[in-house]
Amino acid sequence: MVSGLCGIFGVFALLIASIGLYGRLSYSVAERTGEIGVRMALGARHSGVLWMVLRDALILSLCGIAIGLPLALASTKLLRTLLFAVTPTDTTTLIAIATTIIAVSMIAGYIPARRAARVDPVVALRAE
Repeated sequence: MVSGLCGIFGVFALLIASIGLYGRLSYSVAERTGEIGVRMALGARHSGVLWMVLRDALILSLCGIAIGLPLALASTKLLRTLLFAVTPTDTTTLIAIATTIIAVSMIAGYIPARRAARVDPVVALRAE
């Protein structure tokens, strides 16, 4: 029962983190609209602008994984009793969790990235 509750709380934590990342990237795109407009006016491709925003999401999620993985490994003694048929330092599980976090962060960052790639340079430069 406790592990089920921990799993549910983990899913909610992932959801809240993805909403926060989406908000952070949306704000960043809105703040950088002028810069993105200049880049588009100078010939930047849509894929380049898309990657620029997705790279920010990837960097944030990799920093979170770099901080969270050592903390997770340090807390293995506390969680050892809650695990069934899995060791606390199971490499496959840790890789699967890191991959899931990266995938969710890319999904959360795709909407602001797509919005940034569709910025009309004329409208963005006129707003400056």
